[in-house]
Amino acid sequence: MSGHLNGRLSAFAGTGRLVTLGLRRSRVMLVVWVYALTAYAASTAYGFKKLYDTPASLHDFVAGINGNGAAVAMYGRIHVTASIGGITAWRMAAIGGLLAGVMSVLLVVRHTRGDEEAGRLELVGAGVVGRRAPLTAGLLVGVIANLALAVLSFLALISIGLPVAGSLATGLAWTIPGLCAVAAAGVTAQVAETAQAARTLALAALGVAYLLRAIGDAGRVAWLTWVTPIGWAEQVRAFGGERWWLLALGPAVALVLVAVAYALVERRDLGGGLLAARTGPAEAAPYLNGPLGLAWRLQRGALLAWAAGFAVYGAAVGGILKGIGDLAKDSSDMQDMFARMGGRGSLEDSYTAAMMGIIGMLAAAYAVQVVLRMRTEETAQRLEPLLATRVRRVRWSIGHLLFAVAGPALLLAVAGLTAGLAHGLRVHDLGGQLPRLLGAALVQAPATWVAAAIAVLLFGAVPRLAAAAWGVLGAFLLLGQLGPVLRLSQAVMDLSPFTHVPKLPGGEATATPILALTAVAAVIAAAGLVSLRRRDIG
Repeated sequence: MSGHLNGRLSAFAGTGRLVTLGLRRSRVMLVVWVYALTAYAASTAYGFKKLYDTPASLHDFVAGINGNGAAVAMYGRIHVTASIGGITAWRMAAIGGLLAGVMSVLLVVRHTRGDEEAGRLELVGAGVVGRRAPLTAGLLVGVIANLALAVLSFLALISIGLPVAGSLATGLAWTIPGLCAVAAAGVTAQVAETAQAARTLALAALGVAYLLRAIGDAGRVAWLTWVTPIGWAEQVRAFGGERWWLLALGPAVALVLVAVAYALVERRDLGGGLLAARTGPAEAAPYLNGPLGLAWRLQRGALLAWAAGFAVYGAAVGGILKGIGDLAKDSSDMQDMFARMGGRGSLEDSYTAAMMGIIGMLAAAYAVQVVLRMRTEETAQRLEPLLATRVRRVRWSIGHLLFAVAGPALLLAVAGLTAGLAHGLRVHDLGGQLPRLLGAALVQAPATWVAAAIAVLLFGAVPRLAAAAWGVLGAFLLLGQLGPVLRLSQAVMDLSPFTHVPKLPGGEATATPILALTAVAAVIAAAGLVSLRRRDIG
């Protein structure tokens, strides 16, 4: 018994130090995610409290959402219909649960398969570190992030004046999909041989869970909702007779998946995965003979995955548009908020412009990810051998920057096309609505380029702070979402490049702000490239 106990203890030796190291390395990423999601919870509650201050307006909003199939598929069905807390918990359950899952996957894969692929675990393993310690540390970092999110969102909701019990249930509901995603990422990190593949598998599972929940809610197929962690978060029904027992399902499933991950880690070699990588061709494809081809090889998987997500999101936005007038017709505050976010056109046009602004920020997130992939190549020590050839720094970086420019434009086009198709078919005006919504999406591109350029500047000038680009993007997002609700001054709102984008459809389509944003992005990116040429690599 003693030997068995000592064996178990040695398998986890060094876990505490690795957790401390993981939290330190991910401090920017973790703080940005937790801060942004907490702000999302607080702004949602505050906005609903201001917009629906009468029982009649609240009733009309709930009836409008539950009667719109596209809205139900996107956000879920509202079960607690008679309180601000109820619609706040509804809004956070599906979308918030999905985002908490994405945060968890990125954190866990980074500190497990990502470190292993980069060779860091091989160096760490040469010390007093147990076989299971790296996996355990990665899982604990994800758990800590989810618990911090639960506590801070609980505090944010009660500070706004929502009941304590419902606020606690809402905060803990984040942890259901979050903890399941933590454990699922731990499993995929053992199955896949690369960090990219591990992330893809875990995010695909998360996407399937969201899709099943959407089909279950929109199609009233209740059992589909009950087989997904995101559905469990929705069914907690905070602020309306909380189902506390559902909060145990997430940790229970997570423990089962963690046991699977521990079993798998004992059955594979360090650096290998249960799914062996395919043997590559003897000679590289002709398109790989240059930095642009290499960038395409590294970026194509993420681009295709983002494009699929944008297609679904665009279709959901287009499907909601026809009924948006009924949701806000009796709320002057809601109409004013949409006008501040999307311009002073018709209510439908204002809402469309506001949604396109959110789509633009999502495209900017892709652009930032593309730029930060260059930092990953550097820290993984794959860049230095490449630059030892005839490839120069700027030429190498431009290969990636082309994706940071063309990629967001492509994603916006995909979202605009699917939104135009969905809305055009519903109102029997495909020829008129498709170009309107496509233009409203594409006009966001220059603002995404500014966000990407800031990431380039940070990468080139202060590479250790390159991840702070996520914080900058988070600030833009908060200004776009909180600004209209809090009625911030225009000077503060103007700090975000998205504020300067023409509010289409319905607004005036002028070239001046588009050209100005493009010029600003070009200047900032150029400064970043100059800094990159002058600094040490690695």
